[in-house]
Amino acid sequence: MEAREVLEQVRSGGISVEEAEKYFKKQSYEEMGYAKLDSQREIRSGFPEVVYCSGKADQYLISIYRKLWEENGEVFGTRADSRQYGLVKETLPMVTYDEVSHILKIEKEGKTRRGKVAVCTAGTADIPVAEEAAQTAEYFGSNVERIYDVGVSGLHRLLSRLDTIQEANCVVAVAGMEGALASVLGGLVSRPVIAVPTSVGYGASMHGLSALLTMINSCANGVAVVNIDNGYGAGYIATQINRLGIGAGKQ
Repeated sequence: MEAREVLEQVRSGGISVEEAEKYFKKQSYEEMGYAKLDSQREIRSGFPEVVYCSGKADQYLISIYRKLWEENGEVFGTRADSRQYGLVKETLPMVTYDEVSHILKIEKEGKTRRGKVAVCTAGTADIPVAEEAAQTAEYFGSNVERIYDVGVSGLHRLLSRLDTIQEANCVVAVAGMEGALASVLGGLVSRPVIAVPTSVGYGASMHGLSALLTMINSCANGVAVVNIDNGYGAGYIATQINRLGIGAGKQ
């Protein structure tokens, strides 16, 4: 629970003052031996702890999901596989898994989403990374407009959706190969552009390094770059920017 939620429950009589006191005196992380869950991260940063699933031992993953769900009523994990989904589902049957983005989550129903983030891809091969970004932003409370397969080999496709893109508080540009989409978008919008290089491409793309270097060297202003295939990082930053846009009166 967030601090505000605890206080609201005290005011409504849902929990006692003594129970609320225990919450605020609670250690700032949950010691699990193999992990220290940052239970107060959302209070500090506005975002709860997220699970990076790849490489985690099965029992660790199950225990972490159970604990985060008990604490927050929801949990979000990235880079999961279908086998991990099956394991977690045995303990938490409400968990869902997306095979495209590899996101494994339990999400509260009826969430309010505000503002707008536009997530654009150069091609369909970039969609897995784009979906990681889009679903991250949605989980954290942003409306997301998906605009896929609008790369520079057919700019008319991008221009046909430009009005929608320009309305967003933040634009995420996901591209592999030479990664030119971010520069094009940077020259067409007044909002920040988060460039996400992907490892899509032939040999000289060097598993995304070519796209990364292109994006870093963009001549367009207002373009910031995250790491190769880091859709989660892009979705997180996009949400931060979107929240600022909402605060400035842009809905």
